[in-house]
Amino acid sequence: MAQRLDEDLLRLSAQRNDATGLILGHQACGSDAMLAGRFASSRSHFEKALALYDTISHRSLVGQSRSHPQVICRGSLGIVLFCLGFPGQALAQSNAALAVAQRLANPRFVAASLSLITPLLILIGDTAARADQLASVAGEQGFAHWRGVGAIYRGWAKVNDGDVADGLPLMRSGTAAFRATGAELWTPHFIALLADAHEIAGQLEEALILLDDALEVVERIGERWLEAELHRNKGQLLLRQEHTEAAEELFRNALDIAREQEAKLWELRAATSLARLWRDQGRHVEARDVLAPVYGWFTEGFDTPDLKEAKALLGERS
Repeated sequence: MAQRLDEDLLRLSAQRNDATGLILGHQACGSDAMLAGRFASSRSHFEKALALYDTISHRSLVGQSRSHPQVICRGSLGIVLFCLGFPGQALAQSNAALAVAQRLANPRFVAASLSLITPLLILIGDTAARADQLASVAGEQGFAHWRGVGAIYRGWAKVNDGDVADGLPLMRSGTAAFRATGAELWTPHFIALLADAHEIAGQLEEALILLDDALEVVERIGERWLEAELHRNKGQLLLRQEHTEAAEELFRNALDIAREQEAKLWELRAATSLARLWRDQGRHVEARDVLAPVYGWFTEGFDTPDLKEAKALLGERS
């Protein structure tokens, strides 16, 4: 329904040559497409919205929509570009969104930009500072929605730093607080983080249950931007339990979904997991054949954990 309404907004705005409507339409369509895993389309919409937006002539738009196109479009574009395989450009866009929000000194925009940059930093492997900042802003301003998100990210940062005892309960309470607002979008991402935390704690069965919950949400509401990674993560857990065939099937599923979505980052992760499995089975040629072309596609981000891991795996047989 949201997609239909947003497409109607774009169509009517184009007919009337209404730049304000076009900006809002492209922003909304970009968000729809991102969540649905249509990353190339999402990128196009966000870039069109940013190209149309003028700080002076569209100043009233911010008050009317209670949103800031530069903050939302650049922050969301950061996630989209990362999934598409451009981590350097992704971080630049996310940092630009945060800079705009901080310059405006608007707590709502700061919280929005932090909620968008933090998942990107989690993917890159650097979370704590922004998570604390989001939790602080949300707590001070009474933003119930972002307060739950901030708690989830703070808890994840603690778990990732080895403090499972404090981090896991914080993640659980944050997830409960977020869901209490009635929100469902982004829940696959938050559930997946909680599953990762349980895995770190050695609670594999709980982690598997959570990933199944996340996949159920994906099917029910159609939020597919993380779908490939959910399949891969479940495969990793099953592999730890020595369910090799089931793990391989899930890695293949993840690879197929990522390719369909043109999500090079998810494709690289799935290919790396599959290549490592095949390497351990002595299938070295197949392992290189599945990973080398994906790694070779990348032109930036070689200092990120994903590309370092893929390079190291390929280098084992070079």
